[in-house]
Amino acid sequence: MTPTLSKETLSKVKLIEIRTNRLVNDLFGGEYESVFKGQGIEFADVREYVPGDDIRTIDWNVTARSQRPFVKKYVEERELTVLFVVDASFSNFFGSGKKMKYEVAAEITALLAFSAVINNDKVGLAFFTDRIEKYIPVKKGKSHALRVVREILTYKPERTKTDMGMVLQYLSNVLNRRAVIFLISDFLDSGYEKPLKILGKEHDIIGIHLFDPREREIPKMGYVVLEDAETGDEVMAHTNSSKFQEIFKKITSQNLEQIDKLFKKVGLDKIEINITKSYVEPLIKFFRAREKRFR
Repeated sequence: MTPTLSKETLSKVKLIEIRTNRLVNDLFGGEYESVFKGQGIEFADVREYVPGDDIRTIDWNVTARSQRPFVKKYVEERELTVLFVVDASFSNFFGSGKKMKYEVAAEITALLAFSAVINNDKVGLAFFTDRIEKYIPVKKGKSHALRVVREILTYKPERTKTDMGMVLQYLSNVLNRRAVIFLISDFLDSGYEKPLKILGKEHDIIGIHLFDPREREIPKMGYVVLEDAETGDEVMAHTNSSKFQEIFKKITSQNLEQIDKLFKKVGLDKIEINITKSYVEPLIKFFRAREKRFR
């Protein structure tokens, strides 16, 4: 049974739909199609050979039966399976600006999902914390894409922590067809290199790394209590202290380097999104660079 949505949520979904449709039509639809088209081909039919055809496409069985050369015809297998895997742990319910990470995740998902719909692709959604909290199977159509966006905006996770390795291993076990996987998270976790590498061999994984500048640089505000959103652990910190600022920046820069090195090591793509700024430009920049790479 579908829960009744508040007027505020319906308004948010409608606003995202209007803005996203405009972006897809004006900017992004072509970028999506150019990157993901031609990921496979499928046999369609045979036709009689004409001079200039590639002899490697000759269908020898049909040729033998008809006593005339025939070649195989192929069509591009356009339909893709696109899965949005969204981190629902408590660290994603943070934002120092107008939006929290999960709201930006919903908008990015909408932009990509509507681009997929235009190209007749199927989309699905998986929420995870330290377990799979909800899985929405892939399906075609705009109404289904809107459902995916509504789920991200309204879902209340049951748990607080993150286990990236668990979700990656789960996907390896349940996905029986090659998929494009958008892994949307702040990646505040460790120990998931092996399952990421295994899943990446069978599927096209693109990491979308959401961050808030306040997580990388804390202003000088005197003594404050810092709380870990996922564990609830608290610590008193003197933010005016140069020693504290130095240690904080060192830890955050090391974490970022580890994430970047990990994706490069396993040969997967990652887009970094500052949630206080526009996400459109980084996405378009990434897709254009990716298109050139695979051209």
